[in-house]
Amino acid sequence: MTNRIFLSAPDVGLPEREALLRAFDSNWIAPVGPELNAFEDDLVSYTGGEACVALASGTAGLHLALLDAGVEPGAEVVIQSFTFAATAFATCHAGAVPVFIDSEPETWGMDPGRLREFLGHRAASDRLPAAVVTVDLYGSCANYEAIEPICADFGVPLISDAAEALGSRVGDRSAGTFGRSAVLSFNGNKIMTTSGGGALVGPTETVDRVRYLATQARQPVLHYEHTEIGFNYRMSNLLAALGRAQLAGLEPKIARRQEIADFYAERFGDFEWCPHGSTTRPNRWLTVGLLPHGEDPHALCHSMNELEIEARPAWKPMHMQPVFATNEMIGGAVSEDLYARGVCLPSGSVLSDGDLERVAAAVESLRRA
Repeated sequence: MTNRIFLSAPDVGLPEREALLRAFDSNWIAPVGPELNAFEDDLVSYTGGEACVALASGTAGLHLALLDAGVEPGAEVVIQSFTFAATAFATCHAGAVPVFIDSEPETWGMDPGRLREFLGHRAASDRLPAAVVTVDLYGSCANYEAIEPICADFGVPLISDAAEALGSRVGDRSAGTFGRSAVLSFNGNKIMTTSGGGALVGPTETVDRVRYLATQARQPVLHYEHTEIGFNYRMSNLLAALGRAQLAGLEPKIARRQEIADFYAERFGDFEWCPHGSTTRPNRWLTVGLLPHGEDPHALCHSMNELEIEARPAWKPMHMQPVFATNEMIGGAVSEDLYARGVCLPSGSVLSDGDLERVAAAVESLRRA
């Protein structure tokens, strides 16, 4: 039987097993504990952020980041359309309305020119949105050099969805340190995983507020006292132990994914690979390329999956999703082209050289068919 090659399988081993057993044997099975505190400290050290709170998911982090920024029901939040649905769903969880903006070719992230134009129009009619959410796609950071000043000029809070970019850097700044606050994800297919989970990185005041909301908004008294609505969004001590082991081994994982990206780039010279703009060190979470015009990534991915090789099209833009069909969209041609031609190839750090040869041979054979 042919073994299945996954798009981005977890890369775990003895250190992760030992970390979980350490937490288990300590009897800190409750949601909070010393591993959770240490994991948050580790993330602060790694990213260079000021403070961090580990959460049940990246989506939970985005939800709380929006609430902390003052987003209220009925408000508008600007999001790039080319992203995973969680970015938009979190906005809806906050009761807000997503407004979508196209991507720029240089990063595949939010187009700063369209953002400035949109905010200018909204400011003229005194209808500025409550927040802007950028996304660091496939390890390529958004154009923060342009976007941060734009949001500052209009006084609109900026939140960074860095779920796909832990380990990526722009000069001496790490993904997860841009904007008012930033959100990371440790889902099962991310570059490091806690099985499920995420984190919010930001100033101490923001992190303290989010930690409070994520712990059922419980007041610091002996009995259970609540003055506002809270959420059960904290990460568990056990999963934090797993995260600590994963984070300690993150750099070799990034190095292996870079080798995989280099392999594909050499093998498929006619692909247009994900650009990284000013991202000086992308984490290479997924290797994503655009097929030449006229080739169908959906057909290619379907056929590869039949060969037990997981491949996926690039993100389907949010403005093309039925659930957001009536939402406002600014532009669209760039993100629609990325979806029409984009393919995500297996990129996990557990892939062997033999696995890569099998993937490449399948792509070459199917493209000739």
